[in-house]
Amino acid sequence: MRIIGRHASRRLDRLHQAQRLPRASDIQSHSPHASAAVNHDAPPSPPIALTPSVACSPDTPIEVLWHIAQHAPELRRWLIANPRADAALLEFISQAGGPGVKRALAVLLESMEEE
Repeated sequence: MRIIGRHASRRLDRLHQAQRLPRASDIQSHSPHASAAVNHDAPPSPPIALTPSVACSPDTPIEVLWHIAQHAPELRRWLIANPRADAALLEFISQAGGPGVKRALAVLLESMEEE
């Protein structure tokens, strides 16, 4: 067992020396967020600011709408006004709730009854 450990260690050392594998200290020192802990399990933050207009826009990708629904409860009511919001997204929002969600759903349902 120790032989495998030494072999792996020597292999890593050779890769570091050949500059084919950066050392952890090199990565952290060049990272703009070197002091921040990196969570590789979480998705990256969206590259856009999450606002009511983004939540309402039919041009917003459905993946961003789902991200808003899951992580920005204060914007859920605005998703209800988005024409791209499908039944699954609306169901999630209605179950998750949030500020103004009940009222926004009531307005949506009333508008559908009038048509």
